[in-house]
Amino acid sequence: MTAAPSLMVKVYPRIALIGQAPWAACAGHDNPFLSYEFLSSLEESGSVGEGTGWLARHVALLRGDEVVAVAPCYAKTHSYGEYVFDHAWANALTRAGGHYYPKLQVAVPFTPVPGARLLCRPGVEYGEVLSALEAVCAELRTSSVHITFCTEGEALAAREAGWLTRLGVQFHWENRGYASFDEFLAALSSRKRKAVRKERQAARAGLRFEARSGAALTPEIWRHFYRFYLSTVERKWGGAYLTPEFFPLLGEKLGERVVLMLAWRDGRPIAGALNLRSRDTLHGRNWGADEDVPFLHFELCYYQAIEYAIAHGLARVEAGAQGEHKISRGYLPARTHSAHYIRHEGLRRAVGAYLEAERAQLEQEMKLLAADAPYRQEA
Repeated sequence: MTAAPSLMVKVYPRIALIGQAPWAACAGHDNPFLSYEFLSSLEESGSVGEGTGWLARHVALLRGDEVVAVAPCYAKTHSYGEYVFDHAWANALTRAGGHYYPKLQVAVPFTPVPGARLLCRPGVEYGEVLSALEAVCAELRTSSVHITFCTEGEALAAREAGWLTRLGVQFHWENRGYASFDEFLAALSSRKRKAVRKERQAARAGLRFEARSGAALTPEIWRHFYRFYLSTVERKWGGAYLTPEFFPLLGEKLGERVVLMLAWRDGRPIAGALNLRSRDTLHGRNWGADEDVPFLHFELCYYQAIEYAIAHGLARVEAGAQGEHKISRGYLPARTHSAHYIRHEGLRRAVGAYLEAERAQLEQEMKLLAADAPYRQEA
């Protein structure tokens, strides 16, 4: 397949066929979720691949023998593990006699982390990658392409190319130059400050907390964490997307960029929260616990993350998808973006109308959420 006259489009069923150096030359080295190490860990551990509904179909643009753009892309036979929900779209096309699956998903599997998805070297335009994705969609006879949690610039380029775009919301904590957690608390209203202190006191009773990275993440620690991970999956009646092999493989490949918050009682870990670290952001991901301790989730996933970010001079904490309860704990609403190319004309029109109405509703919701911020007016 060809994109621009000088570019060739290739589809790879394994990221290893592209190679670590060419991938990194396009993706950069900051966002750990877009790294060769993270994505290859998913493949090597069997978390994506045959039988998972996530088949790697990574798209690359080549100029001669040089890879100049890549997109982490998967052929999907379901809509799970994405966090941007399109089940209603799939049902509508099925009722109309069409086939929604397989579809193409440009995403970080199982991870609602915002960031670039069209990974280009200088001189390559987003529009060229979007055209390549449309060509791959037609070549593979998939119904659609979905670029989820992309940047605002990528979404704007997709909209200019005729794609549908969608807004979402997450909740992020921003470091306003705090020297300590107490200084952060001082920026909150009195009522919110007292509530946070009360939660922390209840959660921390009888427990010890620590953050581990690198060589301190031993095979035994990962076995404990996988048990925590499964406990959360079971409580939510979900499926365990990630295999036991994934976490130690990720720790081995990303080293100090993996930050595991642990809670200990009487010398044994009872809960853990996995984070990945980029240059200026701590990204919160999976968590779980053996014990049902009041407010432990907030302590391990939110407050420990804030303390770590302050101590290490990080600009923000991204604590994952959803959760309006995060606002009272200092995490404020932030827009997320996705882009959608749908081949079926009727479905495209219907989804487009839905997304425009949804956008207006979300903009209003964002204003209401922002008004509920816990910070003092003078902060």
